[in-house]
Amino acid sequence: MRHVLITMSAAIICSWALAAPPAQPLLKEGPCPSGYSSSGNYCTPGNSARFAISKQGPCPSGYSSSGNYCVATSERSKTAIPKSGPCPSGYNSSGSYCLSNR
Repeated sequence: MRHVLITMSAAIICSWALAAPPAQPLLKEGPCPSGYSSSGNYCTPGNSARFAISKQGPCPSGYSSSGNYCVATSERSKTAIPKSGPCPSGYNSSGSYCLSNR
């Protein structure tokens, strides 16, 4: 029984580590992306919202365009950040973005 609990705990931890970052409020740049609603100068995530970033050219791999934003296409999308020079350690270049290696 103990072996089963350890295996289940490891599976839960691994699936959590592969999850995309949670949706967070964004500065409003035109209409809010899918799953978000307008709140003053911000777009706030609803229950179905996925992680999104401001769009800078074509969206990176694992993201789709929604107005002026790139929205993660699944819970397994890698974390994306806008690229400014070389990507930091732990990230790879994807167009105008850096994607996490995880």
